Amino acid sequence: MSDGNLMQSSGKNGRTTQVDALVIGAGFGGMCMVHRLRGMGLSVQGIEAGGGVGGVWYWNRYPGARCDLMSIDYSYSFSEEIQQEWTWSEQFAAQPEILAYANFAADRLDLRKLFQFNTRVESAEFDDVRRLWVARTDRGEMIEATYCIMATGPLSIPKEVGFEGANDFKGEIYYAARWPHAPVSFAGKRVGVVGTGSTGIQIVPVVAEEADELFVFQRTPSFTMPMRNKPLDPEYVAQVKRHYPALRASARNTAIGGVRPISSRPLFSVTPQERLELMEDSWARGGLAFLGTFSDLLTNSEANEIVAEFVRGKIGEVVKDPDTAERLKPRGYPIFARRPCLDTNYYEAFNQPNVHLVDLLEDPIVRLTERGVRTQAREIELDVLIMATGYDGLTGAMLAVDIKGRGGSRLSDKWRDGARSYLGLAMEGFPNLFMICGANGPAALANIVTLDEQNTDWIAECIDHMRRNQLATIEAEAASEDQWMAAISALAEKSLMPKANTWYVGANVAGKPRVFSLYSGGFNKYREICEAVTADGYRGFSFERSQSPVEA
Repeated sequence: MSDGNLMQSSGKNGRTTQVDALVIGAGFGGMCMVHRLRGMGLSVQGIEAGGGVGGVWYWNRYPGARCDLMSIDYSYSFSEEIQQEWTWSEQFAAQPEILAYANFAADRLDLRKLFQFNTRVESAEFDDVRRLWVARTDRGEMIEATYCIMATGPLSIPKEVGFEGANDFKGEIYYAARWPHAPVSFAGKRVGVVGTGSTGIQIVPVVAEEADELFVFQRTPSFTMPMRNKPLDPEYVAQVKRHYPALRASARNTAIGGVRPISSRPLFSVTPQERLELMEDSWARGGLAFLGTFSDLLTNSEANEIVAEFVRGKIGEVVKDPDTAERLKPRGYPIFARRPCLDTNYYEAFNQPNVHLVDLLEDPIVRLTERGVRTQAREIELDVLIMATGYDGLTGAMLAVDIKGRGGSRLSDKWRDGARSYLGLAMEGFPNLFMICGANGPAALANIVTLDEQNTDWIAECIDHMRRNQLATIEAEAASEDQWMAAISALAEKSLMPKANTWYVGANVAGKPRVFSLYSGGFNKYREICEAVTADGYRGFSFERSQSPVEA
């Protein structure tokens, strides 16, 4: 395949495109990957199911959709032009601004022409003889590529609605993960929101302001803290732009891949009065300040419970009705073991007379009906139903594609008992298949854009190494994969995170294996491990040589 040029042919089964690299997904990881590979002189074809760039932010247009990472972290660092030309307006950007940023970056880097939108890759199979990937799309097209990069992200496949009668409801039904592009009115309507994870927590206060009545269907209460979002002062923005190099370097050397403060102070190293003052200060500052207040919140269960009880106390202070407040207080799992949520007036919304909490632990949903939702005790009539029920996280997007590796082995079989890989980047049995921000890496435990850049850099450098050394394929060795999975398991055993039933362990999807599929050792340590593997001649990987020289 010739550098920089797509080769196309037509046959009885439709168009065939031949490229050096196929990149699936046009979120921040996919855009970065396409940009890197094109800069290396490779021919690249990007495929995206949505109608434009932005990944999850193309789809997530629900009321109140907002990033819970600070804007200056949730942005590219590889382009100085983009850093200087783009200005964020808020500390925590809303979906329209994030999508505008993605479009700005795509235009600034001239990436759109390298993507085919409104297209899904249905299957990808490795051709053992020709040593390339053959992908087929829902348009009947075929793409042949030496390298296949899955930039599908950890959260892109919505979870199916698990209620009987899902098609019976005659009112308006909306899915948070696939929200309409046109405005939706809730004025004068009885609205139900199913789900109280981060999405539901963002939706509730916004819809509560407009709806005639709002019913919040809660199964598992989430810990959420005040975001305290604010506009960014121009002087502060100018300061950040002047110091981007140092800020980015600092972020890459932290456990979270961002600039949020982190403490090395264990909770019990300070007096009860001092820790109370520290917690009050973190609550007043808002954002994810709590996560950096003490160093042992995810390793020391007693310390974790003290902080959890502090937050429960705050819920009791905000929510006026004692019974509602008690039902909103999370119990039975460690704080921050589920995804930490940030909100703007979530608990305050339950003080409004038109907002009603439906406790599904006490009165579970039986089915959906023509008129609304039937619980064990009653039927709640609704005009609008919003499903904020989350995603098939970490593995869903990969398994949505019928991927076959060496010898026709299926990824669905390899991952039958949970995701397995080496470094969260590659897998034994699947040569030249790479993953960006997938399972078995830091994924949801780190700043995703920083991780996207780290992963794309590693993959690009690996491909460059292969081309310079006439190597046709790279494949993770079984032993290195086993060792990596053992390391993930060992880290998980030291952490409180696996103790909660979350999408981190697949607990939100019926029948999914219960496996903690994230590297919890910190982004900085993960980056060091990946760099060490490269420096050691790609330790843990095996290569096959090319049959003919490859252009460098």
